[in-house]
Amino acid sequence: MEVITAEHAGFCFGVERAVNIVYQLIEAGETPLYTYGPIIHNETVVEELEAKGVRILADEAALETAEPGTVVIRSHGVSRAVQQKMEVLGFRVEDATCPFVKKIHHLVEQAEAEGHEVLITGDPDHPEVQAICGWCRKKPTVIREAADISEISTYDSPFVVSQTTFQQKKFKEIVEKLNRNGYNAIVVNTICNATQTRQKEAEALASSVDAMIVIGGSQSSNTKKLYEICKAHCGKTYYIRTLVDLRHQGFQPVRCVGITAGASTPKKIIEEVQAYVRNEF
Repeated sequence: MEVITAEHAGFCFGVERAVNIVYQLIEAGETPLYTYGPIIHNETVVEELEAKGVRILADEAALETAEPGTVVIRSHGVSRAVQQKMEVLGFRVEDATCPFVKKIHHLVEQAEAEGHEVLITGDPDHPEVQAICGWCRKKPTVIREAADISEISTYDSPFVVSQTTFQQKKFKEIVEKLNRNGYNAIVVNTICNATQTRQKEAEALASSVDAMIVIGGSQSSNTKKLYEICKAHCGKTYYIRTLVDLRHQGFQPVRCVGITAGASTPKKIIEEVQAYVRNEF
């Protein structure tokens, strides 16, 4: 059986940077050491860090009751208010916000200062989107689908940005509908290059193989989008967190299988899946 792995599967720059910061703090003996929310959406990595003494602060209530120490802001970022609260409460803050996400914070701040209404394309429940909203002084509108546009007010000149891991196709559909509906929108495509590259690779690979394996955490937004793309082009698409899941899903041998992985998937998990598929089938 031929096994083809996407060139850009696994950790992206922002995720790798955030994880490395936590490991450096562990090696430096920082204690107590926290992350605000799971450092990445990968259960395996989070469990490994917890075993090394890293505690997760799930929300502001947990922040208020924790013993002050060092807290790492994950790659998704946090709102302005949460970051200020960390400092007021006496925490030493290590900001591991992805630089591409940080750029969006600055963009929406500037856009508001210039009098624009902010529109964000993405999942309103995703921590990255919630953090971006938290850098706006007025509550922005979050658009998940092109159909959501009918529910928003008519803005004079909306400023449009996107969750960095949003699906490129959906972003294009939303922007096109904004234009058709007469919005004089200023659009900045803030979907990161790594996301766009992974999605294009996934689509091309899924279109050319007999089965696809998509690896990533169950809460990973970018992995879910990769799965959706692959499933649309390859009926036999498996979404797994680890090799154990693949065994449980009853993977069957095919002539050619493709493998891709979300931006929060460690290299060792990808290699385990590769080795299993090659050696067992």
